Amino acid sequence: MRRADQRKWAHAYLAGLLATPGKKSVRRLAGAISSDPSVIHSLRQFISLSPWDADVVMGELTRWVADHRPEPVWTISRAILPKSGDRSVGVHRYFDPTSGRTLNCQLALGSFLRVGTAQVPVDWSLHLSPSWTEDRERRRDARIPDSEEHLPLWAHALRLVDRLSSRTESSSALVLADMSDEPDVEHLLNGLNRRRQDFVVAVPPHLPVLPVGDGTPGTTEPVGAKSLVSTQNPELTVVTLPDGRQRRARIRTSLVHLPGCGLGRCPGPLYRVFTEVDADRNPVPMWLTGRIHSSLAQLASLTALNAETQAVIGSLKRDFGLLDFEGRSYPGWYHHMTLVSAACAYWCLNGLTTVSPSFEGHDDRAQRVP
Repeated sequence: MRRADQRKWAHAYLAGLLATPGKKSVRRLAGAISSDPSVIHSLRQFISLSPWDADVVMGELTRWVADHRPEPVWTISRAILPKSGDRSVGVHRYFDPTSGRTLNCQLALGSFLRVGTAQVPVDWSLHLSPSWTEDRERRRDARIPDSEEHLPLWAHALRLVDRLSSRTESSSALVLADMSDEPDVEHLLNGLNRRRQDFVVAVPPHLPVLPVGDGTPGTTEPVGAKSLVSTQNPELTVVTLPDGRQRRARIRTSLVHLPGCGLGRCPGPLYRVFTEVDADRNPVPMWLTGRIHSSLAQLASLTALNAETQAVIGSLKRDFGLLDFEGRSYPGWYHHMTLVSAACAYWCLNGLTTVSPSFEGHDDRAQRVP
């Protein structure tokens, strides 16, 4: 941040996020760091109206986390942020496939880097429904930039991948994402292929695929991924969980092409589709990857990171204020999410155990709080 006052209040907001237990409203953040009642107004002004560029700050955060040598895996996961009313930017009715409920919420995709045993958020992309992007009055009131339009989730995922590519030096990173309810997931897969980006992506079970056989390329009729894999015999493998523990798993898998990805008689890239056999018949994701030579143990261990990322998002909600932005503007939302991410990164990577809750608004004191 270029201005000293912005840096001062960024330090103060971070100190509040780290020191305040429970709900992190601006009033509670201010009370945790100062007895001066004017701090509440200053923090609100800093988050909602101060003209600092969240994208620039998030870029610096990404590079700082990348300096800690993260694993070459970029995890992209969605965060559902329930809201009351319809005034907060991006709020819409969304069917959550995990809970089976339709929620009034904001929906965002986040990208995460894994350093050691910690998954750290380094970027966010807010989903805007057409009810926001096509309404001039709502756009004006929420200060949505003219460049922002409605995008499907697969396009948000590619946006996050492109920003990670521009901010890190890891050209061989693998993208891990759950797009099991994205009807146009083929656009994401094709986009990652064009970028020469390795991936393991959860896809809808009905995704059309072409079985790989001994016949002439292009003569096989497409079938649903789940239908194809269900005919394969399960293979026993060992999955290494993010915490280092191991468990046995039975995996069904098949090699496939995607319809329409080849030219003429060329069938296009070869993929592996795989899924775990659940003894209790619970729904399990169907995964697709271009890493056809990786072992099933390696691939299944990678997919275990997806559940870990969801656990991290739960921690961000409970411990770092992910749900607690009280403003309504588009810039304010990104300001808050940037500082929540910075607080989480600082906590995870600096080994933070305590934080001074004292802040009285003076420049010399501001330099000493996180």
